[in-house]
Amino acid sequence: MANHNGDAHDNSKWSLNVNTRYFKSYKHFRGDHEEKERVEKNTEVINHNVSTDLTLTRVLNNRWSLFFNLPVISNTRSSLYEHDGRTRHMTRSFGIGDVRFGAYAWLLSPEKMTKGNIQLGLGVKLPTGDYKYQDYFYKNDSTQVLGPVDQSIQLGDGGTGFTVELNSYYNFNKTVGTYANFYYLLNPREQNGTSTARGGTPSVTNVRNGSSVMSVPDQYMWRAGGNFNFNNIVASAGVRMECVPSDDLIGGSSGFRRPGYVISAEPGITYTGKKINIYSFVPVALKRNRTQSYADKIQTRKTGNHTIGDAAFADYAINVGVSFKF
Repeated sequence: MANHNGDAHDNSKWSLNVNTRYFKSYKHFRGDHEEKERVEKNTEVINHNVSTDLTLTRVLNNRWSLFFNLPVISNTRSSLYEHDGRTRHMTRSFGIGDVRFGAYAWLLSPEKMTKGNIQLGLGVKLPTGDYKYQDYFYKNDSTQVLGPVDQSIQLGDGGTGFTVELNSYYNFNKTVGTYANFYYLLNPREQNGTSTARGGTPSVTNVRNGSSVMSVPDQYMWRAGGNFNFNNIVASAGVRMECVPSDDLIGGSSGFRRPGYVISAEPGITYTGKKINIYSFVPVALKRNRTQSYADKIQTRKTGNHTIGDAAFADYAINVGVSFKF
């Protein structure tokens, strides 16, 4: 995501941003109800997700810029139910994710709007990440089955998508300012054909409700808050929401997905230099909700019983990064 707090007035032509995000998801929710017994009984699924985004930006003039984003991803997933149900085993994935490129434009004249501005970003996401990544699942002490890993640790989603961003800031004075960001990924492709059976045979129920193969879901995020400047240090405090919706804006929504959202408090701190920024943001979850998926809704209509799957969420995420201007 482009820096939104003053790049419109910088003369650098290139910038490189390196951002690493880490989180551990292990607390299970159905709706907004936490299933605390999963952790108590050691049956929870534990994901460790690490992604490093490399974003290269070329400033064309004081209003337009181009960007290219390359994610490098390393994930692990520990569970019982995906294996023999008695012993905890781990599956892994590592590689590049789905690359993204596009353009940004400041909507207001930087010369006239010296205190704030709004930036529009449009991009394309390509399915360069392996969305059929495989690892071994342990069925018993002597049998292992090779199959696609869970959707939550796949390196890509298999779809060509389109992104829309809005980044804005306004500085009241040299000390206090505000920021707001919005990001939406549209994925027109409905399913990517990757089996959810982990090397086995899909169940009759999963075939009937369309969850035997993975969906290619939309995603969106928004965040807003305030900045407080103290010489070269900027302290931030804000709110962040991240969501995988049940239904896509364009195209169908069938296939397996775990829709839901997280609302977090997001403190942050940034060191600002002439050609380098170093930052850290740590969103801490305030509300987590696993909503009904497309497959859940089909199952509810067929059986008459309200059906909703579970999903594991993290308590917090750690975002650290550095950007260079040259």
